[in-house]
Amino acid sequence: MAENPVKWLFLILASCLCFAFVLSESNLLIKKTYIVQMHKSAMPASFSSPLEWYSSKLKSVMSDTQSEVEGDGENRIIYSYQNAFHGVAAQLTEEEAERLKQEDGVVAILPETKYELHTTRSPMFLGLEPEESTSIWSQKLADHDVIVGVLDTGIWPESASFNDTGMTPIPAHWKGTCETGRGFQKHHCNRKIVGARVFYRGYEAATGKINEKNEYKSPRDQDGHGTHTAATVAGSLVRGANLLGYAYGTARGMAPGARIAAYKVCWTGGCFSSDILSAVDRAVGDGVNVLSISLGGGASSYSHDSLAIATFGAMEMGVFVSCSAGNGGPDPVSLTNVSPWITTVGASTMDRDFPGSVKLGSGRTISGVSLYKGRRLLQANKQYPLVYMGSNSSSPNPSSLCLDGTLDPHVVSGKIVICDRGINPRVQKGQVVKDAGGVGMILTNTAANGEELVADCHLLPAVAVGEMEGKAIKHYALTNGKPTATLAFLGTRLGVRPSPVVAAFSSRGPNFLTLEILKPDVVAPGVNILAAWTGELGPSSLPTDHRRVRFNILSGTSMSCPHVSGIAALIKARHPDWSPAAVKSALMTTAYVHDNIHNPLQDSSTAAASTPYDHGAGHINPLKALDPGLIYDISAQDYFEFLCTQKLTAMQLKAFSKHSNMSCHHNTLATPGDLNYPAISVVFPEDTAISTLTLHRTVTNVGPPASHYHVVVSPFKGVTIKVEPKTLNFTRRNQKLSYKISFTRKSPQTMPEFGGLVWKDGVHKVRSPIAITWLPPF
Repeated sequence: MAENPVKWLFLILASCLCFAFVLSESNLLIKKTYIVQMHKSAMPASFSSPLEWYSSKLKSVMSDTQSEVEGDGENRIIYSYQNAFHGVAAQLTEEEAERLKQEDGVVAILPETKYELHTTRSPMFLGLEPEESTSIWSQKLADHDVIVGVLDTGIWPESASFNDTGMTPIPAHWKGTCETGRGFQKHHCNRKIVGARVFYRGYEAATGKINEKNEYKSPRDQDGHGTHTAATVAGSLVRGANLLGYAYGTARGMAPGARIAAYKVCWTGGCFSSDILSAVDRAVGDGVNVLSISLGGGASSYSHDSLAIATFGAMEMGVFVSCSAGNGGPDPVSLTNVSPWITTVGASTMDRDFPGSVKLGSGRTISGVSLYKGRRLLQANKQYPLVYMGSNSSSPNPSSLCLDGTLDPHVVSGKIVICDRGINPRVQKGQVVKDAGGVGMILTNTAANGEELVADCHLLPAVAVGEMEGKAIKHYALTNGKPTATLAFLGTRLGVRPSPVVAAFSSRGPNFLTLEILKPDVVAPGVNILAAWTGELGPSSLPTDHRRVRFNILSGTSMSCPHVSGIAALIKARHPDWSPAAVKSALMTTAYVHDNIHNPLQDSSTAAASTPYDHGAGHINPLKALDPGLIYDISAQDYFEFLCTQKLTAMQLKAFSKHSNMSCHHNTLATPGDLNYPAISVVFPEDTAISTLTLHRTVTNVGPPASHYHVVVSPFKGVTIKVEPKTLNFTRRNQKLSYKISFTRKSPQTMPEFGGLVWKDGVHKVRSPIAITWLPPF
């Protein structure tokens, strides 16, 4: 009898092992999407096309059984890339992917990556007056020949922001098309929306078929994000634009005469790298001049980042690429999209606000913000019961966060509820309060958000307040026997001071991949931005929100990125021969670092001065960017030389040399800091024997032929700085002159030091931010 349990135990263990083996075997057979980069020059002459070669490579790693069932490898291919990138996105098992890595001509195999979206007064705030004014921008620019590709959630073509009245015919260089599908037909494209495409094969391979009843499998945008970003880039003038009466005025994009090509790469479940890559590849082939990409994924090395590789190809073809920095601030080292050939954009505020107030039963009035506009209003002369479901602890709990199902209607009904920010969307907290019978909400910042206030279009009366004021309100609610409050909404306020300030949510440097490349590059308006909206969703984006608006107010680096894309389009229109690096240089060297009360730009999360790790070169200044005086130009070969300093293998470098078979010259770039970047970042090694570091730069004169510049450099505690020569005397336009900057250790600091170098000619101030870091990293 005693052996039976042992026998059963043995059988159970054997069964478990067998099941585990079968499971692991089945996992090996599961197909996933991989991006396979090929070196086109390695294609044997026997193949008639790259696609035939790619298919052959895929078939070679399939088993005989699979080949018999599936035929050639073309059935596994989701996308074929041929412009900014060479290769395919294909469905492979892990084993097949490993075998394919060993094949000749295969440069890299990258697994599918999921990206997320980084979610009007700005033209006037930036100095771009309406077109009918006498400003410099009303001159007849050829911005109608510039086409901006917007990679996002699609477009809502009926918006007045995409009206093409008075626009000239579509430029001859455009090769794109208008793809059709549910809710989107050929006539939805016009002289403003010149192209619209959809990319979903990677998304469907990862998540299953799109439910076409719930989502448009076409360029039509039901999310709103893509419509908002496209209108910010190049929306036509719309008078009387507003959100429920807030921010009333004329809405217009940064480059209202530019064209838009919409590339829908994001869906309900996210944005996938194979789709994004196909969109970049297609956009370059279509003939876009600028790419605006308000999304990002997890940070990875240059050679493992498919977007970095694809945008390198776009840059080689002369396309300017602007990407959002991410919404991971105020944490340091939270940036995405840090490749030097990408213009990485952080977010700042404008001088417009939407004030609201909280009046407590104690008589104290506290300022906040809100975009609430609804039938339900709280009486200003009546006090309502106030409740906070949290405690004095600094750690929020599910009830204090107002998560779904956490509020007891018996406790909160008829009351104003205090909710902490975090976990669920801000507007959703209001829905939770409303569902539980609450009459209003006070949204309080936690330490992660500090004093930054972002206005929302709430579904019930609600006011957002900063962390310190939030603590005071919560203390009152927890210590007073019968706490009460009321809420008031004060409309739109202009002329806010100080502004701009760096948004707390805006992702921060340093650039963890390469400290010598200072990122972000610039900041631009990204808080409370009014732009066109989808007709499919309410302004809160909640399914319970049945309001419909033509314009909406959003915040995020997703909003700041298209500001820079649009300004780049204007610069490109005035200077069509400028390289992407020249356009970026103009944006960076003319950026300002002081606010409208002449103090250094503030960091919203601390109310202290921000640094280049927060604001990059500074806040964009479009009028000055049009005439920067000098530019720091960088060729594709220069960027490749930079990659040669990044300890990449020969095969990893091939990922970036697809067009011209570039090779490392090694004598042109001694260190990554020698890249001719408009920002200067110096990294002193731990080895104290290295006392002096010297960097080199070359500037190109794009101002008057006879131009004479002298240099001014900030003083630093830790180093002495010497610039040679101290003057630059140009005799012709497009002349290049070089200088070197030597940094000598004086008193090493425990924290980075920041300052600037400025070349002045009496008219232009060509400024480069300087960051000095001492290793080991702080």
